[in-house]
Amino acid sequence: MHTVESFPYEVRVTENVFIPMRDGARLAARIWRPVTEEPLPAVFEYIPYRKRDLTRGRDALNHPYLAGHGYVSVRVDLRGSGDSDGVLHDEYLPTEHDDACDVIAWLAEQPWCDGNVGMMGISWGGFNSLQVAAHRPPALKAVVSASATEDLYVDNMHYMGGCLLSDNLSEATVMFAFNSLPPDPAIVGDRWREMWHERLSGSGLWIEQWLEHQRRDDYWKRASVNEDYSAVQCPVLAVGGWADGYTNAIFRLLEHLDVPRLGLIGPWGHKYPHLGVPGPAIGFLQEMVRWWDHWLKGRDTAIMDEPMLRVWLQDSVSPHPSYEDRPGRWVGEPSWPSPNIEPRRFVLGRYALGEEPAPTHHVHLQSPLSVGMFAGKWASYAATPDLPSDQRDEDGGSLVFETETLDQPCEILGLPTLDLEVSADRPNAMLAARLSDVAPNGEATRVTYGLLNLTHRDGSAEPRPLEPGCTYQVHLPLNGIAHSFPPGHRIRLSVSSSYWPLAWPSPEPVMLTINTGTSTLTLPQRAPRPEDATLRPFGEPEAAPPAPATHVEPGQHHWKVERDLASGVSTLEIENDQGTIVLDDIGTSVRRATTEWFSFQDNDVTSVRGQTRTVRRLERDDWRTEVVTDTVLRCTADEFVIDAQLDAYELEDSPADPRSLRNRVYSQNWHRRIPRDLV
Repeated sequence: MHTVESFPYEVRVTENVFIPMRDGARLAARIWRPVTEEPLPAVFEYIPYRKRDLTRGRDALNHPYLAGHGYVSVRVDLRGSGDSDGVLHDEYLPTEHDDACDVIAWLAEQPWCDGNVGMMGISWGGFNSLQVAAHRPPALKAVVSASATEDLYVDNMHYMGGCLLSDNLSEATVMFAFNSLPPDPAIVGDRWREMWHERLSGSGLWIEQWLEHQRRDDYWKRASVNEDYSAVQCPVLAVGGWADGYTNAIFRLLEHLDVPRLGLIGPWGHKYPHLGVPGPAIGFLQEMVRWWDHWLKGRDTAIMDEPMLRVWLQDSVSPHPSYEDRPGRWVGEPSWPSPNIEPRRFVLGRYALGEEPAPTHHVHLQSPLSVGMFAGKWASYAATPDLPSDQRDEDGGSLVFETETLDQPCEILGLPTLDLEVSADRPNAMLAARLSDVAPNGEATRVTYGLLNLTHRDGSAEPRPLEPGCTYQVHLPLNGIAHSFPPGHRIRLSVSSSYWPLAWPSPEPVMLTINTGTSTLTLPQRAPRPEDATLRPFGEPEAAPPAPATHVEPGQHHWKVERDLASGVSTLEIENDQGTIVLDDIGTSVRRATTEWFSFQDNDVTSVRGQTRTVRRLERDDWRTEVVTDTVLRCTADEFVIDAQLDAYELEDSPADPRSLRNRVYSQNWHRRIPRDLV
């Protein structure tokens, strides 16, 4: 990445400003302002991940860059997070949206703002950018939403196809740790302890409420923009990556929004595109300046003359859980759905995929729980090798259907779909479907996948048990993708009845029967277009200079799969230890470490278990705090069982051991049993 040292505008940063809300609460903001007497538009990012310390490194790359190009760039801590007042109780509550509207109104009224405001963000900030746009605050003129979804139940980290994702536990762990951290006394003063203890006792265990809503009910609908796409009346730039978990939403937003809109999908995981891994990363900050110049300053940057959807069409590669770059090329579509996409239909034969009719056979499936141990994460965070491995490790426990060797390239763009005629011997069952690119040497690289809880076959609002032995026609969409299958390779469809630990298994072992001949796979095939060669190239990644930081303790990252043959227990261990970093400009030491364990015993579906442990430490002078969380999620056939513990400490030095005096100032334990609701 190229670091830009000088900009059109000199930039001045204000470390903290408190913005008043309608109820008297105050939100903490960090502001980067161009040095000028001219009022300029404002762009703000609104997330709960602590502007003062934990996102300081990323903010230093992004916000001064935007400010240097003529925007007042603002980072705001959500109510109950960082240095803002209050307690954060859940995601995307009405208070969060009201506060955002108050921030937008406040920004528009400042003498340094010309009244035009944009909103940007990735992940949580991408979600609430869309949600706040649906509230139509008058000064909000455009948004940039990265790695987000407009449907809080579908294509979110909680549930997929009605199946419970293990990322539900992972994300609950993230928020458990963040919500338990104290504000910085350098910002809030002596009330920091009072604020901290209010959060420790008041935020709660979010995984409880997420597990209490296992179907798409009003809890998920209340902030889902797809309940009324027409509520969004400002332009939207929707951004994502094929290695991320949220990318399907971009296709829906382009199809259903009725505003100026663009979609951008690269090979990236859960990162802004200028920081994108796998690469190639692009000059995304330059693209945002073009976007904001067009919609906030009224300049003709020609950004809206480009294709509505621009994606990285990935070439075939050998399977690996981590890539520095994915080879491919940029392609564009003038609209979505695109007239350039043609469905290519394959019929499932007896372990084959063909384009001619095939006889009906009844093939049976009951997968071992080991299928999925090499699936990677639902969303790649690029911190560890979290992409899928060679699918031959998974296919032994799956039904496999495969084409003959391709004699022509097959390029796809969009969402493949699987239509199956299937029956089960139990009232609750799931399907996992994987599409793979099989090389001549047998290596199988997963291209995309999909999940379906068969009790959700007619939708997730009102799931219904299966009637054992009854045959159903089910439709299973796979995640959107752009991929080129080369000549000499084969296309493989693999179907399994479990996919642990990516998704929680059914409550009892299930035998599935799939009818070939009447079951089909449809690929969204796209022919190469000469217009692709004329696309404007993206610039190289740029950013403002990084924040000064000193690494004082190294981190550790690993994924380990272990099988104990004596006990029959298999465990996936994921360690994401970021070590200890001193933020030099504020003199704060930050320690962050998370470990996750996902295990099962033999093929006992009630033995599956997820556990997460986090350590977060913030230290400066005599302000020294540490928070430790531990969460365990397990199950019976009828219930999910949660056990969690939170411990908060103030640290003191000892002459003999600087770490020996850990004064525990707060502790809480949880034990909850939540009935399974056809999950």
